[in-house]
Amino acid sequence: MSLMSLTAAELGRKIKSGEVTAVQAAQEALDAIAAKETAVNSFVTVVDRDKVLAQAENVQKQIEAGEYADSPLAGVPVAIKDNMCIEGILTTCSSKILNNFYPTYTAEAVLNLQKAGAVIIGKTNMDEFAMGSTTETSAYGVTRNPWNTEHVPGGSSGGSCAAVAAGETFLALGSDTGGSIRQPSSFCGVTGIKPTYGTVSRYGLVAYASSLDQIGPVGKNVADCAALLEVIAGHDPKDSTSLERNDLDFSKSLEEKKLLGMKFGVPKEFLAKGLDPEVKDSFMNVLKTLTEQGAIVEFFSVETMEYMIPAYYIIASAEASSNLERFDGVKYGYRAAEYEGLHDMYKKTRTEAFGEEVKRRIMLGSFVLSSGYYDAYYLKALRTKALIKKAFDKAFASYDAIIAPAAPTTAPKLGESLSDPLKMYLGDIYTIAVNLAGLPGITIPVGKDSKGLPVGMQIIGDCFQEKKIIRAAYTFEQTKSYEAPELAKGDR
Repeated sequence: MSLMSLTAAELGRKIKSGEVTAVQAAQEALDAIAAKETAVNSFVTVVDRDKVLAQAENVQKQIEAGEYADSPLAGVPVAIKDNMCIEGILTTCSSKILNNFYPTYTAEAVLNLQKAGAVIIGKTNMDEFAMGSTTETSAYGVTRNPWNTEHVPGGSSGGSCAAVAAGETFLALGSDTGGSIRQPSSFCGVTGIKPTYGTVSRYGLVAYASSLDQIGPVGKNVADCAALLEVIAGHDPKDSTSLERNDLDFSKSLEEKKLLGMKFGVPKEFLAKGLDPEVKDSFMNVLKTLTEQGAIVEFFSVETMEYMIPAYYIIASAEASSNLERFDGVKYGYRAAEYEGLHDMYKKTRTEAFGEEVKRRIMLGSFVLSSGYYDAYYLKALRTKALIKKAFDKAFASYDAIIAPAAPTTAPKLGESLSDPLKMYLGDIYTIAVNLAGLPGITIPVGKDSKGLPVGMQIIGDCFQEKKIIRAAYTFEQTKSYEAPELAKGDR
């Protein structure tokens, strides 16, 4: 049996016990990437083999010397979304404008992983600057869904989710601005967590929309994601939005495997027009399972539903237009070959190096921030954001958690979404509220449609209530076994 079929926790235990070594695990991960990348294209950069094996060898020696006793992930290969800086490793955000950018520092979340003994194997593909829902806007080619390579993996963390699903890595880091961990996790049949805003440091994460961005884990199951979140979470003085928390022992919530008495709310609007019938059927079966396990499930109304998409895209685009001003070809990154004067250099560099979707959002953001429109759009969107948070506060006064589909459909075919940007934006309808309100959310696989594509469900918690949603997801997970696509089984 291949090591790649193990969960991260199982591999970590085998390395600790001496059954396998960190070097063997790294070799198998690199071999799996070499075998599958042509079909999936999950990675922008795979770290040089010798460097990865040297990392693994160093960790192995430290494990044998008695270090990393408290780290469940020591020796486990992990992939990093390509919008997180790692010193000396190409970091592109899947954009042409950063095609030669080698950071001089490492993101705090990645540093925490390295301190825990994880082995960094590469940088995963994504929608350019995390702007997209399909991983088709990358300047480094589309990533394909391991369940069916004619379909998208979702986005923007599509590379991270596809890499885990395809058995190229055991764990990955993604970032979630409007569903960018939870939606591709759903499409790829893996588990992903978006933690409460401020739980994981954003230092070293290339910003898209600073008030919404959050780093989170992607893994095969809930236990792996809880362990990874435990490692990367914590206060960081280098990030002004980072929170002091003393309840970061997320794996503890796995011990209480019961739903008896837990009260779940289901937003009625999330089951209305636009939801694929097969996704709805899978979701209703989940509700049945939860009630059989003693949970209380009630339907309620979210009155702010119709305002979520416009508020999100106004705020996110406004912040993006501001954050992306720094990419101008002066100090680093791509620069146009021919230009006349500074202004022309800016214009040509940004025109040539930004993709269509990024340009669209920069222009939209610049418009809503411009004189005469600021009050009408941006300020109104911020007020709407506050109302959305208020609506969720009201819901959490009655419910332990909110459950909903992760996406209205399963993974669409390649090319379908890009032809209709508005349709793509509407695909985020179930995930964006979590970011607008700063809430934690987890997506777990719950079934497949008639085409054999995964269906995911998300569980949303109140701020700082990750343990509740992890407990609920883990308990439900025990009713099913993890299923990998055929592409992942090819190495067994």
